Amino acid sequence: MVVGDFALELDTVVIGAGPGGYVAAIRAAQMGQKVAIIERENVGGVCLNVGCIPSKALIAAGHHYQEAQHSEMFGVTAENVTLDFAKTQEWKTNGVVNKLTSGVGMLLKKNKVEIIEGEAFFVDDHTLRVIHPDSAQTYEFKNAIVATGSRPIEIPGFKFAGRVIDSTGGLALTEVPKKLVIIGGGVIGAELGGAYANLGSEVTILEGSPQILPTYEKDMVKIVEAEFNKKGMTVITNAMAKEAVDNGDSVTVKYAVDGKEEEITADYVMVTVGRRPNTDDMGLEQAGVEIGERGLINVDAQCRTNVSNIYAIGDIVPGAALAHKASYEAKIAAEAISGKKVAVDYKAMPAVAFTDPELASVGMTIAEAKEAGIDAKAFKFPFAGNGRALSLGKTEGFIRLVATTEDHVLIGAQVAGISASDMVSELALAIESGMNAEDIALTIHPHPSLGEIVMDASELALGLPIHA
Repeated sequence: MVVGDFALELDTVVIGAGPGGYVAAIRAAQMGQKVAIIERENVGGVCLNVGCIPSKALIAAGHHYQEAQHSEMFGVTAENVTLDFAKTQEWKTNGVVNKLTSGVGMLLKKNKVEIIEGEAFFVDDHTLRVIHPDSAQTYEFKNAIVATGSRPIEIPGFKFAGRVIDSTGGLALTEVPKKLVIIGGGVIGAELGGAYANLGSEVTILEGSPQILPTYEKDMVKIVEAEFNKKGMTVITNAMAKEAVDNGDSVTVKYAVDGKEEEITADYVMVTVGRRPNTDDMGLEQAGVEIGERGLINVDAQCRTNVSNIYAIGDIVPGAALAHKASYEAKIAAEAISGKKVAVDYKAMPAVAFTDPELASVGMTIAEAKEAGIDAKAFKFPFAGNGRALSLGKTEGFIRLVATTEDHVLIGAQVAGISASDMVSELALAIESGMNAEDIALTIHPHPSLGEIVMDASELALGLPIHA
């Protein structure tokens, strides 16, 4: 108890209102718990406000701009195509982001979740204090779910200021840069690099590893690299970023490749080398919560920390930093508090890069299967063999299924091509349900559709391909 501050009692408190936190709060309320959610910035968190959603809006705008300029193959020609980027940004903010965040706010209120604005600090394992701009309040709680997300990593020589920006700054630009340098060719860098290239920027990506999108297989990445080349993008791998010099009206980036010093000047440099979990400076140690390597919190199969009544989900726990992973863990934690016998199972956790074309992966790769000692084979069917892909003019890419050799049970899949983000859900369901290739092949897919590629790949796995 803080002197002069009467503590208010809470049942379940959720810290952070991103895709992990708000889902946890709603599910906990559905389970009959009295729930409060604490948010220091914006309901919806990074994902809805300055991450997943606004980036996809810019990607969509870039696609429309490119289609307006280059649709001659369909017999469609447009002249004097222009881009009003201020209007693009206004649509992104008011037409997309604000609609979603206000919708989340309404969902929380509909489920009778109390929304507390402010920054939370743990006092002990049953007490926290929320600091508001002009006041503070102490709360006592039974259970807490920590869903505080992550923030961009700032690297030496690239302090975020002026023309040195992070992904949040990259999404908030008021103009399309003539030249843009991106440090880091992971998912965020590749997505935003492709978006700005489509919008008219001359983009250079500097990546420290041997390939961009290092979490995806090489043959998938090669398709994206080929598309980057068509856009006039430059990708430099094995590059070590050294320093950014802000010239006022431009920025010069110094880097090294194989020991040779190089430099490039652009309008902006955007640093997208990863994200750091928001677990510092919030008193978790005061609550007895152990914080492990790289600021991550180790949890059990129910997302429970070493303190039995405190749970942690999303970017602050080990594993992929994915919004849908956070939402999945949110439901597990909320239901575990209610006494349900639930546990996390990540075997069918999809990952997607919204590049051109999109990349998606779920389950095991063939290399991972072999490393695990599983006798498996991979079967690959191209988009070029699909009527719907041909009619869309999007024939780049393939679907690969990884199935056990003996009974053809699907244990993994990779998709590189248009709408990969949508197509991967069927494959995730198949893996989660323990289906084999015959189950998929016998599922009637509509014609003509991209989904038929999944069916064709399944028939290939059975040794009975029609269209191969």
